[in-house]
Amino acid sequence: MFEELWRWSGPFLQGSLVILLVFLVSLVLTVIWGLIGASAKLSSNRVARGAANAYTVIFRGTPEFLVLLLLYFGSAITLTALAKLVWPQTRFVDLSPFWAGSIAISMIVGAAATETFRGAFLGVDQGQVEAGRALGLRRFQVFILIRLPQMWRLALPSFGNHLNSLVKDTALISVIGLQEIMFTADMAASTNSMPFAMYFTVALIYLAFTTVVTVVIRRLERRANHFMVAAR
Repeated sequence: MFEELWRWSGPFLQGSLVILLVFLVSLVLTVIWGLIGASAKLSSNRVARGAANAYTVIFRGTPEFLVLLLLYFGSAITLTALAKLVWPQTRFVDLSPFWAGSIAISMIVGAAATETFRGAFLGVDQGQVEAGRALGLRRFQVFILIRLPQMWRLALPSFGNHLNSLVKDTALISVIGLQEIMFTADMAASTNSMPFAMYFTVALIYLAFTTVVTVVIRRLERRANHFMVAAR
């Protein structure tokens, strides 16, 4: 068994790096979707609120696996149709499994992050916001200098859970052909008839990823709340 694990250690390492890259790209996109969605939900614009509500209802109420497939194949149909409008001779255009998967899982987790950020924004002390406006800060400055840092401190505990979900959701992308660790485990199990050992290795890798994320989030929480501890 150990000889087989060593033989597949290279592909598993490469797959782990792919997972890390997918996670980092999805993390950035998740924060973007979450901030846009939360801002839209708190907006006075009915259209923006309606769009944000539809986004969270659809992506939180649809199975993640199905969202991934719909976005991957749906994007291919859409991009091909658009390309043919410009270049009629175009046959097929699609997103790579990497980008399709990263966008899909970021939109799924971003829907949950939207609600987390919205609640955190509502928890920001309005007195600080009013003080910033009294000092002559513009709306964008108030958002960047006052609301966003305060929101981030309140959102961190729940956002850490979202990040763990983001890590685990990367396992789904193997179904659309991305050669990550689940794809590697499937290939290995089909050749050496040792599925338990291969999938157990994948489980340990994911456990390592989520452990690192948990430790980082806890340190960020302590750093964000250090002034509250000092004030006691």
